[in-house]
Amino acid sequence: MGGHDTRSEERDRERTGRTNRRDFLLGSAAALGLSAVPASARASAVDGRPRAMQAEEVATATSAEGMVSSVHPEATRVGTNVLEDGGNAVDAAVAVQFALNVVQPHGSGIGGGGFMLVYSADEDVTYAVDNRERAPVGADPEMFLGEDGEPIPFDQRHMSGQAVGVPGTLRAIDVALKRFGTRPLERLIQPAIDLASPGFREATVDAYLAEVIAEEVDNFNDAARSVFAPGGEPLEAGDSLLQPDLADTLELIRDEGVEAFYRGEIAEAIAETVQDTGGTMTTNDLAAYNVTMDHPEYVEYEDVVIRTMSLPSSGGLTVGHVLKLVESFDLGEYGPRSTEKYHALAEAFHRAYADRGAYMGDKLFADAPWQGLLDEEYLAERRDEISLSTATEPPWEPGDPWAYQPGEPYRTSPLVADPAEMARSLDAESAETVLGMLAALLAVSRSDAGARAGAAAGRPGPDRATPLAADRGQTTHFTTADSEGNMVSWTSTIEQFFGTKMMVPGYGFMLNNELTDFDATPGGPNEVRPNKRPLSSTSPTIVFRDGEPFMTVGSPGGTTIITTVAQIIQNVTTFGMGLAEAIAEPRIYADDDPELYWEDGVPEGVREELSGLGHAIQDESVGLGNAQAILVRDGEYVGAADFRRAGAVGAPES
Repeated sequence: MGGHDTRSEERDRERTGRTNRRDFLLGSAAALGLSAVPASARASAVDGRPRAMQAEEVATATSAEGMVSSVHPEATRVGTNVLEDGGNAVDAAVAVQFALNVVQPHGSGIGGGGFMLVYSADEDVTYAVDNRERAPVGADPEMFLGEDGEPIPFDQRHMSGQAVGVPGTLRAIDVALKRFGTRPLERLIQPAIDLASPGFREATVDAYLAEVIAEEVDNFNDAARSVFAPGGEPLEAGDSLLQPDLADTLELIRDEGVEAFYRGEIAEAIAETVQDTGGTMTTNDLAAYNVTMDHPEYVEYEDVVIRTMSLPSSGGLTVGHVLKLVESFDLGEYGPRSTEKYHALAEAFHRAYADRGAYMGDKLFADAPWQGLLDEEYLAERRDEISLSTATEPPWEPGDPWAYQPGEPYRTSPLVADPAEMARSLDAESAETVLGMLAALLAVSRSDAGARAGAAAGRPGPDRATPLAADRGQTTHFTTADSEGNMVSWTSTIEQFFGTKMMVPGYGFMLNNELTDFDATPGGPNEVRPNKRPLSSTSPTIVFRDGEPFMTVGSPGGTTIITTVAQIIQNVTTFGMGLAEAIAEPRIYADDDPELYWEDGVPEGVREELSGLGHAIQDESVGLGNAQAILVRDGEYVGAADFRRAGAVGAPES
């Protein structure tokens, strides 16, 4: 059964009979300190096709005092130091985010956004902090179409100013600290300043970053090239990563707060950079941006409750949809590397992604049938289409969850008869902002059931940003926990590696290309609209068992995020794996295209059987995702960092 978080949390409180979790972690800790991925694991992961690995090669740590897991040892060190200094999980997460901007500038940063879950132990409530980028006021549904009316090729549109969404990361930091934090921003940003500043604790280039720089150097603007390829030569592994402009920017934010980014000189520089490359973003768009704080979606699966993001992230609904579709097949009876398991998952993926594409978008603009998608009768109807003895043939059409959704799709009437007349009474700057916001709100009325049905019929397969075999996990995920029981699961991104490949000159940070997550062709629930948030696959997740936080998990990887998170949860709950084993287990991926992708470790005989059932098995293996996770076990945290990139876990010393 699906629904919003509030009802489920009330039910959890009834089960446990208490609402305060401050005593949730008790006892002595066996803190292992900072644990990085072994060198052998890093070497195999760099080319994007990791060899099959064992659970022992996943970086792990155990502690009751707190935990940090991120993609980079320096970022993990920074977050761990915050916990040792008495900060809480949110403080540590903020410090990690700033540090990642320096050491992993290709994956996330202040020029992007993301989704953040916070479990507050005092309140026994989980909050979703949505800092997804928004389209500027000047955005248009047809802005990614060429003169011939066809979508502009992705390689072109993702490096233009039109692709840049209004960044949300700093707003999330500001809101989260004010609502949950215990340390001031100026203290949490300082380690990142030191990492970026020449002559301090300079960051160095790791093997993964070096490879991405080499691949993207020809696409960089001059500002980015001067940092990542000084003198024309791309930085190599082991080189110092000197970023004095970024250090100055972070110092300005430290001294003046986030308003320096959204209203001051940084905002002016962002708007100028975007407009110079064909975009429409203005300083008004930046000044108007704010995050939303909501309750996450939830789904009950086996003996756990899974809480993850609501729309515009499709992660919550689609992770839940996949797991509920396979729940009644009793896959635990077949084993984690059985033909039956992979087959059932692939069939569930095909249907869940068909529904995702047909019905999901920004919930402020498109009325998605979120209850219908997780309704037991609808799930049974979709599940009846799946046979364990044969694969179904494409195309996989979306179902009709509206038949199981209470009520009718909503309509929204215009708020004023003539918005332009209203705007004439305002000054030019205010009028521009008001007209844009009204246009965005009025667009809801255009996202009616007819438009959704038209989009669902004959919807094309995904317009892949990069071939999946080469998509090694853009974006980054990290997770933190503290001794009081607070937990954070945060996925942060600038979309493609290095986003638009544009650095803001003089300020040292990259700009996202998130607006390419909108459908290039207008007409569906995920079409471009002013102030709208594009659909995402981001799935930061907190899992509960018996009313208590049990596990956090998340991953980068574009649309593969959903399947990665679902499989890790299934590995732990259905197959009884430990956290490291669940992360190391080879994964598969499919969507509403026929291809089935697989990682090394999926047995050759099983692949042959899957092909015999009718699946379109790819010839070569790929790497899928890069999970960071924390599990609660016997009053202690177990942290784990995926070997697929150079992740690290850390715990405060007891």
